[in-house]
Amino acid sequence: MQPDKPTNRRIENLVGRIARTYKGDSGINFIDTSNLPVRDKILEILDLVFEVLFPGYTGKRTVTKSNINFIVGDILCQLYTKLSEQIERAYKYRCRMKKCDSGGCRAMAESVTLFLLSRLPKIREMLKGDVGAAFDGDPAAKSYEEIVISYPCIEAIATYRIAHELYLKQVPLIPRIMTECAHAKTGIDIHSGAKIGKNFFIDHGTGVVIGETTVIGDNVKIYQGATLGALSFPKDERGRIIKGGKRHPTIEDNVTIYAEATILGDVVIGKNTVIGGNVWIKESVPAGVTVTTPKADLLYIKHNKKTKK
Repeated sequence: MQPDKPTNRRIENLVGRIARTYKGDSGINFIDTSNLPVRDKILEILDLVFEVLFPGYTGKRTVTKSNINFIVGDILCQLYTKLSEQIERAYKYRCRMKKCDSGGCRAMAESVTLFLLSRLPKIREMLKGDVGAAFDGDPAAKSYEEIVISYPCIEAIATYRIAHELYLKQVPLIPRIMTECAHAKTGIDIHSGAKIGKNFFIDHGTGVVIGETTVIGDNVKIYQGATLGALSFPKDERGRIIKGGKRHPTIEDNVTIYAEATILGDVVIGKNTVIGGNVWIKESVPAGVTVTTPKADLLYIKHNKKTKK
């Protein structure tokens, strides 16, 4: 059914009103911006990287010992093409924002792509440790395969470890797109700038937040709802937040952080420490202690039983 003439005029008027809101905007408009990374393409790239890190787990390719080299080679070629294109777009976006014209975006993109691909063996070794930590730390885990296929923490941690390499190379936009996609799927929010050591396990995971300047050592275990966040943000003379600087916690080796614990600011949680559930921490904690809240007083109210007539 086509709109009648009065409706057409109203739509034309509305188009003009909406179009006027686009003038002078930046950041929320995606007009004439062919140099922006494409979110769906980034997701495709993540899927390809996961095929290298966990060959055969998606079932999209039949992987055997005899064809593994061919399959990995094919995926790496695809990754080189797809990822370098998206990174080039990200660099061109940054050039547009800074009004520079270095002309070297393509070469930098190819270099960073090769760097990430060269890091995949190291990332895979780190993920072996993360899967092992999940198996050792969760009595409900029956196998490594179960963990890789079904545990949200592995998808979130693997995505973080990929994105972190791009973050270190100062690639705009793409690292955050990757980790926020994992956040949306798993409920686990790990900023690509965080530094996380070996054998990292997030049990259950929902609601975990790990901020950009967080540093986490080896053999750390975190439960659902825990927050490693910032306490406050310094501001300039105009009242705007000053970006950068260390503002999140440092968690040393062999620390366990239980559910709903909140640790804020540039504080240090010492080695071999246990942080109990629901605690709120704004100061550094020495090594080898357990931090808990006072035992709550429980009230038991007896239910009144109604007599049947």
